[in-house]
Amino acid sequence: MEKQIQKLLVVVPTYNECENIGPLVSQILAQGSDYEVLIVDDNSPDNTGQIADELAAANPARVHVLHRAGKLGLASAYLQGFEYGLAGSYDYIFQMDADFSHQPHYLPELAAAARRTGVSIGSRLTAGGGVQNWPWYRKFISRGGSFYARKMLDLKVQDCTGGFKCFGRATLQVLNLAEQVQSRGFGFQVEVNCLCEWYGYEIAEVPIIFPDRVAGKSKMNRKIFIEALQLVWKLRASQNQRQRQALAGLRQTLTQVSNYGLRLPEFEDVSKKVAAWERSEA
Repeated sequence: MEKQIQKLLVVVPTYNECENIGPLVSQILAQGSDYEVLIVDDNSPDNTGQIADELAAANPARVHVLHRAGKLGLASAYLQGFEYGLAGSYDYIFQMDADFSHQPHYLPELAAAARRTGVSIGSRLTAGGGVQNWPWYRKFISRGGSFYARKMLDLKVQDCTGGFKCFGRATLQVLNLAEQVQSRGFGFQVEVNCLCEWYGYEIAEVPIIFPDRVAGKSKMNRKIFIEALQLVWKLRASQNQRQRQALAGLRQTLTQVSNYGLRLPEFEDVSKKVAAWERSEA
């Protein structure tokens, strides 16, 4: 039987990544002919957007660019990227940083894991994962932030703040992130992990080595860190209500699937989760 070719889209938000974007795109495309890239640029003053256009002109079938008016935030960049991917009928959609801390050679492993569970994450904190060239205080903040979020929100995923993910198409359709997400910055990563687990998905953790950025300047600052801490409290306060909303959304999705006479494997585990929640509510 001939192997079915799947469409894979890697969403890469950029702001002042002129030194990284060319080599990164080259390495992503080298992972296989089924990989495409969407660069979402926030009007970078260092001409990252212009370089992205040049890359797209050289390979229009596989490199795509969205230009935005200004620095509108990480969350909205990914949400626009996901919307683009769903409109383009891609089977799996990745999110990754542009600074080479997320290394492209892990993409096939993430895709394989997402095929099993619907969503996967490149994890620094699972067995075999780790970081390189980080000072001790950055390691402390990263591990402490994940531990704090995991305990406060009762999450199973170890690397709660990781942003190297792969989603199956059906997963993004069920999550409907554009209507669900409340965060704007790096807290987006924690919130999406919450939503995945609240909707019954197991987040497959693929161990990765996470080096410090190759070039350019980190976007992390004190304001972003405080915003992420505050978001955890907001998520905890709204957890019961949002879990009920998730259950209602799952019921609606499963009803639609049933009405169309479909029997999709990716919805089987979700169906079991809904049944378990319904029993607990009775």
